[in-house]
Amino acid sequence: MLARVWSAAVLGIDAIPVGVEVDVSGGLPGIVVVGLPDAGVQEARERVKAAIRNAGFNFPMRRIVVNLTPADLRKEGPSFDLPISVGILAASGQVATDLLGDHLFLGEVSLDGTLQPVAGVLAIAVAAQAQGMTGLVVPMANVTEAAVVRGLKVYGCHTLAEVAAFLNDPSSRSPATHSLSSHTPASPHSSLDLKDVKGQYQARRALEIAAAGGHNLIFVGPPGSGKTMLARRLPTILPPLTFEEALEVTKIHSVAGLLKERGQLIQEPPFRSPHHSASGPALVGGGSYPRPGEISLAHRGVLFLDELTEFKRDVLEFLRQPLEDGQVTIARTRQSVVFPAQFTLVASTNPCPCGYYGDPVQPCTCLPRQREQYWAKLSGPLLDRIDLQVSVSRLKPEEMTRQTLGEDSATVRQRVLAARSRAQRRFAEEPSLHCNAQMQSRHLRQWCRLDEASTKLLEGAIAKLGLSARATDRILKVARTIADLADCETIAAAHVAEAIQYRTIDRLQ
Repeated sequence: MLARVWSAAVLGIDAIPVGVEVDVSGGLPGIVVVGLPDAGVQEARERVKAAIRNAGFNFPMRRIVVNLTPADLRKEGPSFDLPISVGILAASGQVATDLLGDHLFLGEVSLDGTLQPVAGVLAIAVAAQAQGMTGLVVPMANVTEAAVVRGLKVYGCHTLAEVAAFLNDPSSRSPATHSLSSHTPASPHSSLDLKDVKGQYQARRALEIAAAGGHNLIFVGPPGSGKTMLARRLPTILPPLTFEEALEVTKIHSVAGLLKERGQLIQEPPFRSPHHSASGPALVGGGSYPRPGEISLAHRGVLFLDELTEFKRDVLEFLRQPLEDGQVTIARTRQSVVFPAQFTLVASTNPCPCGYYGDPVQPCTCLPRQREQYWAKLSGPLLDRIDLQVSVSRLKPEEMTRQTLGEDSATVRQRVLAARSRAQRRFAEEPSLHCNAQMQSRHLRQWCRLDEASTKLLEGAIAKLGLSARATDRILKVARTIADLADCETIAAAHVAEAIQYRTIDRLQ
């Protein structure tokens, strides 16, 4: 007897429907799985056999052929355990087949028949809804994640026996419901606030500009000056994610296997801080079966690279294309996967190997040649893509002992939201633009026109600092954001002058 069950495979951050065809016929007992399965899918033969028996069903002692379609798509992982089990039960006449045509099944099966959570459920739920599926059957631990998708009935089960009971009597189980208000997780940044930062007014201003315009930012300063403290508070002043953005971000984390325990919609901008020993694939994604890297996990949020000059130069060069295009392409022999990567890069570094070049208290012990080699780790094209380059100095004694708190994140966030709102009204006919940092040359010509005084000021900076065309465009984008924060429709000379001040590294070199 032949049975067909629907499942899905994740490709990038999207899912592709997979048909699981199971044929039980005469011949020597055994299970054969075809259709480009990987080792994890091949191992399902033994798991499924033990699970069916331990769940109280009869395992057919006949020849069983499992075909995963389309045959040219590689299938990986244990998520096909449940559809294979259901297919065997249906082909052997132990469960009804009425729901198999419009329901999708997904889950890992333990030897005792219990269902274990799998990665990528949210992406599969979105694909199932788009394909017109009526329902989705998943392990109970994945229910909250899958139920985020509207218009799809999600059924959570603890065991294979519960799945069989549902197929034989659909009225025995109700679909799960999801309420954003009851499942909203606490923000990981809730304990941080910009008011905790003492002094550093220029750095705080740079954070506000970066949040308002989505600009990349680097802090340069001695150890203990507060660079990391500042960077970790950037998410507290960023606008919250819209539902569509939250769904996109949550899909990426789901595919990466980071939602098995939480299973909740990510509604705050993510903050990722990889160690400086991270490899290129860990940063941008990769693997035999491509998985998102840190830059994709930071999508719609912040990627913080602490001690930037400690990263390998070839690893940092991987960032150039994603910073420009907002996505990263992972090419393999059989497939090419595109991961979104629209993030705000925040980096920090010391001004020299010892960390005290230019410090008024601690003398620098580095030779000029050592400082040149230190900065040579960062290429010019990469630095050109960093809009705001800010020098962070040592706090003065009176600043360290001051008890008065600075401006809090909530107040700064209101100004950021107002500036973003002005930009969105300007981008009304450009739905692909979300912030000023994403503007292209044609947008600069339209929205970043300068008067005569501003033009002369910018030309002088270009000549003195030797700025590239890309760096010049970055100055215009920052000036546009500064004007938005000031509620000005036109860019004034003061806005351009402030934007030029945020080219610290250009002035040092």
